[in-house]
Amino acid sequence: MSDGDPIVIVGAGPAGVSAARTLVAAGHKPVLIDEGMFPGGQIFRRPPAPLRRSDRDLYGFDAGRACRIRDQFAAILPSIAYRAETLIWGVEPGVLHLASRNEVTRQPWRRLIVATGAMDRIVPIKGWTAPGVFTLGGAQIALKAQASTIGRDVIFMGSGPLLYLVAHQYARAGARVVAVLESGRPLRHVSALPGLMAGRRIFAKGLYYMAWLRTHGVPIKTGIEPLEILKASNGRVAGLLYRQSKAETKLSCDALAIGFGLTSETQLADLLGVDFRFDEGHRQWLPVTDGDGRSSVDGIYLAGDGLAIRGSEVAAMSGELAALAILADAGQPDAPRAARLRRGIERMDRFRRSLDVVFPFPRHLPADLPDETVICRCEGLTAHALRDAVAASGECEINRIKAFTRLGMGRCQGRVCGLAAAELIAAKGSVHVSAVGRLRGQAPIKPLALSTLAGGAHDGL
Repeated sequence: MSDGDPIVIVGAGPAGVSAARTLVAAGHKPVLIDEGMFPGGQIFRRPPAPLRRSDRDLYGFDAGRACRIRDQFAAILPSIAYRAETLIWGVEPGVLHLASRNEVTRQPWRRLIVATGAMDRIVPIKGWTAPGVFTLGGAQIALKAQASTIGRDVIFMGSGPLLYLVAHQYARAGARVVAVLESGRPLRHVSALPGLMAGRRIFAKGLYYMAWLRTHGVPIKTGIEPLEILKASNGRVAGLLYRQSKAETKLSCDALAIGFGLTSETQLADLLGVDFRFDEGHRQWLPVTDGDGRSSVDGIYLAGDGLAIRGSEVAAMSGELAALAILADAGQPDAPRAARLRRGIERMDRFRRSLDVVFPFPRHLPADLPDETVICRCEGLTAHALRDAVAASGECEINRIKAFTRLGMGRCQGRVCGLAAAELIAAKGSVHVSAVGRLRGQAPIKPLALSTLAGGAHDGL
């Protein structure tokens, strides 16, 4: 590959940085596009200089990894073209359309690694649009990037390892964690223990967070069903009503963080035209790749949580593996190294599959939502509106329901509401959620000011 045919990497989290390091070591100068201000992705997000905090305060047990990825990036920075705070908003064959600092540019590519990461998976709850309600990731960003908490008395609700990690981080930062409310019953899945042991250090960290919270007096409730987010007279969140073992309980708080696992950011992959398949474990349509990250479209490779939710350590391995696949396709194979990475990923995949057993997505929650619950907050669509559209039309395909209701036509383009809406539509239509399909990707992938587009575009190279 010549210098005129750049390799472009989208995303500067563990997957993207690992891919860039591998390509630089092989003599290439990749273009690394990053929405963030600094490399590291969501997991290693850090505040701007005036808000300096120690790595230990920011990342806990992962402080060493954060330091290493920062040092690794500094070492390769002279050998890459790094474009921070840059959004990809559209694509055409061989070209990415970028927006950065109120201007748009065009970035040509010959080989492309898509490492777009993940976002919180949300189940809407009655009252969830009230000020003071955040996602788990949003609560974590406030802590990491702004050195602030979302409230003084915070409830953490949802399912999955991130629930306990963020609650632990908030308690360590001085917030009062009112309770950790888990929709599943993780301790009942003894059969998953052998697979969990494959996670080794990650599994041990999860046990530590749970134990630390309990020993510091934080109530952990499992098997809960959220009923309603309660509001104060000013409209802000004031508490939560939930059910556990048929008994209803009210808790007071001034902030609430919710999240039911993570979902892969696949909109860019969709616009690029790669094939997708429905993954039952993730309850999501995901891009199809071979074992090394090659997609169905020649020259496009995928890595990290944007391919499947497998954690930051697997993300780094998959980023390296995708870069090795590019090198192999260019006649520079490293078969032993690639084989080692595949074995490491397979071991961690056993761990991830066991996590899916222990923390299953509570598919009954979106299916059973009260009619007045807002599903699509951008368009103000309620559960009743979606159910009524399914009943009136006889349709269950989500893009047909979108045409009838404007579902997913707002600022988030269905990134927040799409998966929950699919579960609700499937339940109303008595079909499997895979039959509902997925919302088609549209440009702009994320909100973009018209004034930015009006400035015109030029090539990024």
